Amino acid sequence: MADLPKGDKKLLNAWAFYDWANSVYPLVISSAVFPIFYEALFSDRDHYIDVFGMNLKNSALISFITAAAFLVVAFISPLLSGIADYVGNKKTFMKFFCYMGAISCMGLYWFNLENIYIGLLFYFLGLIGFWGSLVFYNSYLPDIAFPEQQDKLSAKGYSLGYVGSVVLLIINLAMIMKPKIFGITGTEGEAAMKAMRYSFLMVGFWWILFSQYTYFYLPKGNKNSDQKVTKDVVFNGFKELKKVWKLLEENISLKRYLGSFFVYSMAVQTVMIVATYFGAQEIQWSSKSESTTGLIICILVIQLVAIVGAVLTSRASAKFGNIPTLIVINCVWVVLCILAYFITLPIHFYIMATLIGFVMGGIQALSRSTYSKLLPETEDTASFFSFYDVSEKIGIVIGMCVYGIIDQITGSPRFSIVILALFFAIGVLLLRRVPKKGVLN
Repeated sequence: MADLPKGDKKLLNAWAFYDWANSVYPLVISSAVFPIFYEALFSDRDHYIDVFGMNLKNSALISFITAAAFLVVAFISPLLSGIADYVGNKKTFMKFFCYMGAISCMGLYWFNLENIYIGLLFYFLGLIGFWGSLVFYNSYLPDIAFPEQQDKLSAKGYSLGYVGSVVLLIINLAMIMKPKIFGITGTEGEAAMKAMRYSFLMVGFWWILFSQYTYFYLPKGNKNSDQKVTKDVVFNGFKELKKVWKLLEENISLKRYLGSFFVYSMAVQTVMIVATYFGAQEIQWSSKSESTTGLIICILVIQLVAIVGAVLTSRASAKFGNIPTLIVINCVWVVLCILAYFITLPIHFYIMATLIGFVMGGIQALSRSTYSKLLPETEDTASFFSFYDVSEKIGIVIGMCVYGIIDQITGSPRFSIVILALFFAIGVLLLRRVPKKGVLN
């Protein structure tokens, strides 16, 4: 396939479609089905398990494993992205992490408490695969789209991701609620658990299948080098990082924006990861079946409302500027986190899910495109985006560790949610420090 020119509609659509392919992972695995499946495994264990020589609460354990995975991604992504820019094969790296993540999702089919370490390993590798592929996916944005196209394209990618992931989640929900229709046998509880395991297999197949459209049209990478990965090239990755750091020192707007993004993104991603665990443990559901159905419906609501949120945020940024819009969204997040401390009933959780959907879709899409607009003229986009991703990943490590430690000590995650409100408030203060020229239109 001949390389398509920058800004070409077919190329832009192919890039955005990867969100359709990979967004089933954060929805089905991170947010919806796997947390419910994981919680069900502990239904007769009072939420605690002896693992790694400690007696840990199940939600605290998964928080620490998540933090460890993000720490690995934060370490390897700058190195790999520097290599990818030097060698010019970003697509190869993107494929590797994509396939590793998808296969790991399939491996969750065998997750059980008797072989907890193997199951946690698949969960660990799935996280690395998903986020590792995003380093290279995000770095393509300034390569394939002009600045005036990037806000709209970023929002389109997230919107496609929300729609695609919801389609699969609805199928999974039908399987879990009506397993006999799909030929899944066993008692009601056993059949539901089998359906969840099948969902993990479907995520892996979906991710691999639909990513092929993106890979068909995306260029290999920068055309400035055909060199192979050698020892010298590996060290060149660190040199690239040093060069990028110096450029950040010269770009005050970009540097200060990264500082604010680091703080508020740790809260955004932590909320997204722990929401279902919080709902399963802290909301007063009338029965186990209502809990399963209610939690998945809430996640569906978040995804659908997020589509509207991403579009409205894109329009707001065009009218008021990126930074002012981000400040308003972070203020809304502060209020929602404080309110979350007091919710106890399912109706409260449904309302909260709706409100979170609006601000979740908007803050993700706008954060990515704002960073892209602030980049200086360069071909080393993967190295720059690795800084963006490292900020996000280290933030998640901190956020998940704070959440896990408080959950383990208190036995309840409510106080952790209030701490996340503080992160959003600090994010607002830091966004206000971005120079006027950083208030993008």
